[in-house]
Amino acid sequence: MKISERKAEALVALLFLLPNFVGFLFFTSVPVLASLYFSFTHWDLFHRPQFVGLQNFISLLGFSHQGGKLVANDPFFWQYLYNTVFLMIGIPFTIAGSLVLAITLNRKMRGVVLYRTIYFLPTITAGVAVLIVWKWLYNTDIGLFNVIIDDLGIWLHIHLPSLFPVAFTGPDWLGRVEWAKPSLIIMGFMMSVGGGNMILYLAALQGVPRELYEAANLDGASGWQQFRHITWPLISPTTFFIGIMSLISGFQGGFVTSYVMTQGGPAGSTTTIEYYIFNKGFTMFNMGYASAIAWFLFLVILVITLLTYRYGGRTVTYA
Repeated sequence: MKISERKAEALVALLFLLPNFVGFLFFTSVPVLASLYFSFTHWDLFHRPQFVGLQNFISLLGFSHQGGKLVANDPFFWQYLYNTVFLMIGIPFTIAGSLVLAITLNRKMRGVVLYRTIYFLPTITAGVAVLIVWKWLYNTDIGLFNVIIDDLGIWLHIHLPSLFPVAFTGPDWLGRVEWAKPSLIIMGFMMSVGGGNMILYLAALQGVPRELYEAANLDGASGWQQFRHITWPLISPTTFFIGIMSLISGFQGGFVTSYVMTQGGPAGSTTTIEYYIFNKGFTMFNMGYASAIAWFLFLVILVITLLTYRYGGRTVTYA
């Protein structure tokens, strides 16, 4: 190929890349760099930004002595960070559920395409409408969950009065602090277990050579032994990828769900870091402080991702 032809191909490739590059430059990189600058300022959108140095980060992460006790300068931040981490408890269960579904739907059976579509449907329809449906399901008085629990409590009270002297009722799922976060975790599991993770696992399972299973069957290996020594090691790169992406999504997510379902309540028990950034930036118009929270969150995600790559990557088996 002549040099002029190579230059022409390179020019065409650059032209195809140009729209995406321009979009990334103006709609991603510029706002990111601007937020880094604003994190060192006090800016309320209505006045010029005032440079305050590290004051935002000191207010965010610092502690001070009050009444002989060490008190956080921003106790709400630590509460909402705890909420964010607590809501991520559902991640391993979702990953495990996605793997079980993928293994089940990877078998040859009638209607497997239909089953895959049904399980993936919540991911396609996920949004405000689905969250509103879940909010009605969790309704204390007329929600489906409490209707079933209330009827069960009455039935047990009538038929087994010695064990159930009082008919129990369903909880206030979204209105009580002790129930709000578990309710969101259960909902997140049901909406995500058949989603993208399941599709990734299906692709990984279909890439495992069938000859390995045939050889294992000839050697008399049980189903568990085949999963432990063949399936699990060969899909470990997919599991590693899903785990990292789930951690990142867990730290970055939670705003839409909390905003629609609970508005961050009760008593801030479902307010996440992302929701806190929104409140600080677009409710209190403290853009500088919101930017500082966002950059701290970025550093947390970066450190956790690097540590996961460094130590978690050792358990990955590459065929």
